Amino acid sequence: MKSTYVKDPQDQEIAMQRHFNIRLNMFFFSAFAIFTVIIVRLAILQFVEGPTLSQQESNLRVKDVPLSPTRGTIYAAAGEKLAYSTPVQSLYITLQKDYSNATEKGKTNRPEALALVKELKEVFDKFGTADTKMTEEEIIKAMDLDYRQNNGFTPRRIKIDLTAAEVAYFLERKSDFPGIDIVEESIRHYDPDTVAVQTIGYIKKYKGASTSLDKYKQIRESNNDDPAMQYTETEDVGYDGLELYYQDELRGKNGYKSVPIDPRNMATGIAEITPPEKGHDLHTTINKNIQMTAEQAILDQIEWVHTHPVSGKVHPNAKTGYAVAMEVETGNVVAMASMPDYDTNVWQSGGVSADNWTNISSNYQNGTITPISSGRSGHNMESVILLGSTIKPLSVLIGLNEGLFTTSTYYHDSGIAYFGRNDSASVRNSQRHAYGSIDPASAIRHSSNTFMVDMVGEKLYNRYGSKGIEIWDNYMKQFGLGISTGVDLPNEYLGKLEYTNESETALSRLAYASFGQQGKYTAMQLAQYTTTLATRGKRMEPHLVSKITDTDGNIVKEFKPVVLNEAKFNDAYWKEVIGGMETEVSFAFSGFPYDFARKTGTSEQWADGANRDNGVFIAFAPRENPKLAVAVVIPEGGFGAYSAAPVARKIFDAYDQEYGLDGVPKKTKNQQQSSNNPTGNQSGNQTGNQTGNQTNP
Repeated sequence: MKSTYVKDPQDQEIAMQRHFNIRLNMFFFSAFAIFTVIIVRLAILQFVEGPTLSQQESNLRVKDVPLSPTRGTIYAAAGEKLAYSTPVQSLYITLQKDYSNATEKGKTNRPEALALVKELKEVFDKFGTADTKMTEEEIIKAMDLDYRQNNGFTPRRIKIDLTAAEVAYFLERKSDFPGIDIVEESIRHYDPDTVAVQTIGYIKKYKGASTSLDKYKQIRESNNDDPAMQYTETEDVGYDGLELYYQDELRGKNGYKSVPIDPRNMATGIAEITPPEKGHDLHTTINKNIQMTAEQAILDQIEWVHTHPVSGKVHPNAKTGYAVAMEVETGNVVAMASMPDYDTNVWQSGGVSADNWTNISSNYQNGTITPISSGRSGHNMESVILLGSTIKPLSVLIGLNEGLFTTSTYYHDSGIAYFGRNDSASVRNSQRHAYGSIDPASAIRHSSNTFMVDMVGEKLYNRYGSKGIEIWDNYMKQFGLGISTGVDLPNEYLGKLEYTNESETALSRLAYASFGQQGKYTAMQLAQYTTTLATRGKRMEPHLVSKITDTDGNIVKEFKPVVLNEAKFNDAYWKEVIGGMETEVSFAFSGFPYDFARKTGTSEQWADGANRDNGVFIAFAPRENPKLAVAVVIPEGGFGAYSAAPVARKIFDAYDQEYGLDGVPKKTKNQQQSSNNPTGNQSGNQTGNQTGNQTNP
């Protein structure tokens, strides 16, 4: 018989309580042990390992210090270098201690830095060149011991363009000069032939540029974290011309030195260097030979009008001149001359001396796109002047398109036109000529002011009233007058539209605008206007750069012809107007082998108690299938046929040699002829040059 055992409930409860107490004691003991270990470990970290770990953490902090890249090269159309950089070796120092006078420790260390200054000066004096010697004060300033310019970890440039002997000395004794580095940098050079200098532009230090140009102000304010894009205070940046417009492409990307620093921003350990990337290269449309021909032609013509009477008198106040030559089909600008010019190499170091600034302050800006003249004419004429009769082809186009007259309309030119209330105002033709019965083409050919006033200005007013100003302005802008040409240069001036001046009556403004006395434009705008006439209405965007390439010659960007807008007119109107562009210019264009369209202009501007005659000339060649458009302005030069046209002739001849106005470069043709018959060709060239000198003053 099986017996059954039943435990007493009271004993069972006591046993369970005992097990629970044991487990609870074990839990408290384990927790105590764990917390004891944590507390002991924290104490060790805080009081034993803390200083070491803190120092290690500080040492892990790294600053990326930018190293400026080498700027890209700017080439002329045939590959000549117009702006380029060459490598030089520079001496930099990264401060290893605090030497400032602002702290007690710095004052204690200061004598050590001053001793280094003396040692550096001795090296420079012994191994440097006479023109690069530095005083102790200059070295101290460059070292920036009091952190006025840089943080402690930022390398300071002590001297640029070290000699080979200086480089060797410091490299051999690197351990004797803690913090000293030899860094390869570059110096900017410009063609010593001074080719299109205002167009190419110049450089300045970023430190100064960032306080004066919006582009660099924005860069400074952006606080870019990418070390490859950060600018250094001492790097050279484009400040005008193509150097500024294409700054981002020319600059390249920084290298950078990764510098370990301590909590005081002082360098510690060995820096790692990532090399910079060279900037891209610009290939311009400027042809060096045509450009230099244009520049010299302006200077020659200025000198010529000083000693040869034009319209009965010499013009000694003509001291400046501007010319732009633009290809009709492409918009490529092959020459852009603003004279007198200067040697851009004065900016080579990113600044300019006081003496050099005095010499260039009046002619360092580009007068072909701004109102600021290159130098000063006798009565301080700006580089933008009234267009005079060069506006008449467009004036006639407007009249034809508005139905104010037809191509077969004849007008009796009596030599004077009256307008206004009770005919209170009048305008005469130049030299009081009366041309009798003339059609629109003849009005352009003879440059009839009276036709423009009676048939265009007054009739526009009679039809539209004051709204005629808006009609006129719209036509001007279709041809690039009064708006941006789109040229790839900074600071383009849009012209001065005096016909919008409401202090005069609308009739008076339209009357004077009709023959070129109410709008002042740049030579670039005038060239685009001429190109638009040549294309019969297509306003081409002017280009100074044809392509951008990388350091391996690969094309990064290529520029194609761009039509900004098209002014559409009846073919018969174009034929009438272009047919009328036959102003007499045999003085300058005698023997020119092409039929070409041209218009002279003599704009009058009041200065110093008298009207001053400015010479203006526009032309494109050949008349059919034109290749090149040229605009020339000679402030205070007298009649455009004598002051400006000879400059254009020389530009056309130079273009014919380089590219061929008929598509066949004469330079190549002449070279081939010379190789076949050198004696005969030599004689022919001498005769041609003599004739050219006789006919091209």
